Amino acid sequence: MRDDESLALNPAATAPSGAAAPADAPGAGPGAAPGPPLPARWIRRLVVVALILAALNLRPAITSLGALLKEVRDGLGMSGTMAGLLTSVPAACFALFGFAAPRLARRYGPGAVVCAGMAAITAGLLLRPLAGGTPVFLATSALALAGIAVSNVLMPVIVKRYFPDRVGTVTGVYSMALSLGTSVAAAVTVPLTDAMGGSWRLGLGMWAVLAALAILPWLPLVRDRSGQQPPRPRAVRGAAATEAGAPVTGPAPAAGSASTPAPAPAPGEHGRIGRSRTARVLAGYFGLQGTAAYVTMGWMPQIFRDAGLSADKAGLLLAVTMALGVPLSFVLPLLAARMRSQAPIVVVLAAFQIAGFAGLWAAPAAAPWVWAALLGVANCAFPLVLTMIGMRARSGPGVVRLSAFAQSSGYLLAIPGPILVGTLNQATGGWGLPMALMLVLVVPQVLCGVLAGRNRHVEDEL
Repeated sequence: MRDDESLALNPAATAPSGAAAPADAPGAGPGAAPGPPLPARWIRRLVVVALILAALNLRPAITSLGALLKEVRDGLGMSGTMAGLLTSVPAACFALFGFAAPRLARRYGPGAVVCAGMAAITAGLLLRPLAGGTPVFLATSALALAGIAVSNVLMPVIVKRYFPDRVGTVTGVYSMALSLGTSVAAAVTVPLTDAMGGSWRLGLGMWAVLAALAILPWLPLVRDRSGQQPPRPRAVRGAAATEAGAPVTGPAPAAGSASTPAPAPAPGEHGRIGRSRTARVLAGYFGLQGTAAYVTMGWMPQIFRDAGLSADKAGLLLAVTMALGVPLSFVLPLLAARMRSQAPIVVVLAAFQIAGFAGLWAAPAAAPWVWAALLGVANCAFPLVLTMIGMRARSGPGVVRLSAFAQSSGYLLAIPGPILVGTLNQATGGWGLPMALMLVLVVPQVLCGVLAGRNRHVEDEL
């Protein structure tokens, strides 16, 4: 990774040992606190393993359901609208529990919260196949998705904390693992279900084993505090605020008494994050690309099956869509981190998305491999927006707040899309109108992405 990437992400991190930080770097100056030391090498290696295993479990709960959605609907007697609600549950859970992730991380530490998230995924995937009706199925799905939600939000935080000098590289690694887990679940769920007797309950429940394995490397990290920004003494914080020109509030000190100015907030901890225009457009881009992704993961296999393709082939096509993200999810964050503006990547991914949804609208069975490949490239908007979250804040606290706001608000925005697609399909009996809706949504998605891709930092806008 080039030096200017780490400079853009963490200006103080690139200063040589013993050298002064740049005058315009956050925290520079005589009153600045030292940056957090890099964790020990063995801890960073353990974190890489933990990130990879966690990322492998962030999508199988969703794509395995997409591959078996017809069987689940028949087994539980779901309507099209209810199935649409089911495909929107991920976005709803990600929004609801994503808002709580920063508070939980501050209280218990991000490692402990992600560990608990892996345990929740395991429990949800174990209990979901036992559901005898739709409400229980939705509740157990929500339990697994709650674990995914908090882990989603805290992944950029973990990367920033343990790898401030390798944000693009490590983001690429876990994004690649996320895409790998997504594609493998889509590809093998139906064949393994058939091999186990054709029970969709076994086909969904088997993914709890992988989730249980992901708990293990997080256990040693539950109480780890390496890589944290060391707290500054109150007097030093106050002196830094005074030197920066911050007003000192409260009554004036008595004559001859020591001055104790009020502590200044750390970078990224002041101002409402929603006031930042960059944060708002990032949330918009996150939500609109998420709408497209959940429609693809939840409904694309059904579209192909309605066009006459077999369940095995429809699942394999979804796997192709997800598998394309494996190499691209590694390359795109590295490329995006080296660009001052990520707008060109946003536009290119949108072009692939338009072509893919247009193909599903016009002739899904004519060139299914082409449509699957096009949407696979378009789905790489997810690792792109994760990278932008890490680049649009200067500090660790800023990344925490921006990640929680962009992801939680974005997932709220993504909730109606899959539900509306299912409702329109049930009302019209076809997929033309739902795919037309997806094409229309590309316009605001590109607009938000281009604005979010500008070289800005949320701390400068608060």
